[in-house]
Amino acid sequence: MDAQTALFQQHRQRLFGLAYRMLGTPSDAEDVLHDAWLRWHAQNLDALDDPEAWLVTVTTRLALDRLRRARTEREHYSGPWLPEPWIADADQPEAQLERAESLTLSFLLLLERLSPDERAAFLLREVFDYSHAETAVMLGIGEDACRQRVHRARQRLREARPGRSAPDANRQYRLLERFAEALRQPDLDTLRALFAEDAVHVSDGGGLVTATLHPLHGADRLARLYMQIAVHQRGQDVRHEIHQLNGTPALLSWQGDTLISASWIDDDATGIRAIHALRHPGKLARLAAVTKSTGPASLH
Repeated sequence: MDAQTALFQQHRQRLFGLAYRMLGTPSDAEDVLHDAWLRWHAQNLDALDDPEAWLVTVTTRLALDRLRRARTEREHYSGPWLPEPWIADADQPEAQLERAESLTLSFLLLLERLSPDERAAFLLREVFDYSHAETAVMLGIGEDACRQRVHRARQRLREARPGRSAPDANRQYRLLERFAEALRQPDLDTLRALFAEDAVHVSDGGGLVTATLHPLHGADRLARLYMQIAVHQRGQDVRHEIHQLNGTPALLSWQGDTLISASWIDDDATGIRAIHALRHPGKLARLAAVTKSTGPASLH
């Protein structure tokens, strides 16, 4: 491996983590890294005072351009859009990224509330710990403008989850176990008891499979929805398994060898506050290819 390639590989984990948090899709993050590598390969290293800063700057700006295009495309997306889970092989250095709270699917979805510019500034400053001055240079803006973007981003995120505590993986695992059992043995009261009064259901089918086109609200409505789903799935060889997705438990539902949904939750002491159901066949096919070899998660 030549020195230029070795240096890129040295920073690859950080670059991928940044691009994925910006875009919410592993394939898009890999495309950004490929473009960054091409520019890096054409770069004269002797002209660089700080190779890491150069790589982070290029990756951020490429991800920004792609995110702006994606936002325009998603205006025509059928129903809600959900981020795509990412699972690294255990021997890949990126695998440790899954343990970061800022990489959870719920947090990635929360980042969708930010503008692309706010998202980039927030991630560079709050997640990757660059100073305001460093972040400003990477984004090509003034330091005051950078501080304003980070401040607005923090404020938007606080407003989106007031008073919410950090995810409790063990509690989520237990809730998903009860939820899976309620789907196997459908009972409306049992399902109803799992949800907080103001619970919300969001489903991403991409217009390709049956999915709710708008968020559904309220424990009663969600219980009836999942009662209908469970009754419909009777006799269809559907099984449910709990896996780790982006560091938190998620319920994967299989029909034979086909992954038909991947669901993760937000919760608190009152129960499930939000359930996100990924049903887009393309996203699920990529996820199925890696989860088949990882095996279900266990409570610990």
